[in-house]
Amino acid sequence: VGRHLTGRGWQILARNWRIGAGEIDLVCLSARTIVFVEVKALRSGGRRGPERPVLAVGPRKQERLVRLGEAWLAGPGRTLADRWDEVRFDVIGIEFGVDGPGATLEHVVDAFRPGDLPVRQPGQRRRGLR
Repeated sequence: VGRHLTGRGWQILARNWRIGAGEIDLVCLSARTIVFVEVKALRSGGRRGPERPVLAVGPRKQERLVRLGEAWLAGPGRTLADRWDEVRFDVIGIEFGVDGPGATLEHVVDAFRPGDLPVRQPGQRRRGLR
């Protein structure tokens, strides 16, 4: 997944960032956008779970990711204020084949978006997600 994102020119700012409320798989910078990335994987042909890995990120998980994103943005020592204009949430699904080592990757850009995401105007200090 990291190679997929860096190959697109993204900078990975954090991997597996954790606090008591949970974990963000990847925090990236794409141009002037902070992207929180949730990664889900499953083996194809399984009897349990969603049809595709990206469908495993439902409303409760989305709410948790938004809260975690707020916490990350408010974290101590963040020096990104002049480097980003917006925030979004992507989901990457990885599906492993039953018989072989191959895997398929599905990247859903802007998979969900809370109602009031920060868009910083020139000269304006960054805000939280709500």
